[in-house]
Amino acid sequence: MGQPQVGVQLIIYGRRPQTDLPGVLAEVAAAGYAGIEGGLPADAQQCGRLRTALAQAGLAFAGSHCGLGDQADPARLKERLGYLKALGGRYLISSGSPWKTLNEHLDAAEVLNRTGEVCRGEGVTFCYHNHHWEFRDFGGTTAFHAMIAAMKPEAVKLCPDVYWVYVGGEKPEDFVSRYRDRCPYFHFKDGTGGDQAGEFRELGRGSVDLPAALKAALGCDPDWIVVEQDATQMDPAESNRISREYLRSLGL
Repeated sequence: MGQPQVGVQLIIYGRRPQTDLPGVLAEVAAAGYAGIEGGLPADAQQCGRLRTALAQAGLAFAGSHCGLGDQADPARLKERLGYLKALGGRYLISSGSPWKTLNEHLDAAEVLNRTGEVCRGEGVTFCYHNHHWEFRDFGGTTAFHAMIAAMKPEAVKLCPDVYWVYVGGEKPEDFVSRYRDRCPYFHFKDGTGGDQAGEFRELGRGSVDLPAALKAALGCDPDWIVVEQDATQMDPAESNRISREYLRSLGL
């Protein structure tokens, strides 16, 4: 079992990557990350620029995140998967919406299955990234567990977001252990939870038992653990540095 690579989601930088990508990537590399997760380029020219910038910074492209709406056009999806592969990425991550019924969750699982099959055909691993709303209870059935049961394990893997699992009311280590064969990619996030669930924190400064979550995650032999802090009150470079140092303190 090898150590996973540690990446960072560029969401913490807001719109800055669109105007100062080399500067952003230099900060990421200086903090000790091996790669980034970011949006896919819109065309071949943008793809080339991003590939060049990544090479100059010595960073890998871990994967990209998309919404369900991005998957509606199969031809467009295949085009974007081509850009992902051109960047060296192997993971496409999707998330959903706060659906109101159990059937809506199950319908989404079918969309994910179809997308996952397209990704498999392109040599890309497709993962679903959870928020807290998937953990709603519908008459004794937790929506997310029903969704996972409806997802084809060969087509749709999981990208557990350990913070949102915690906010959803489950222990991240228990959730990860339950689905350990389906978790090649993780988002590590921290925050206070409760009424301030949207107030994100650097890793180790929130309420999540991250040592337990990391121990469970490492048991999955993942390729990537990606730090994802949606927003910060600090300079993003400082937040990223703090989170990376925290993971180092845990041996990663």
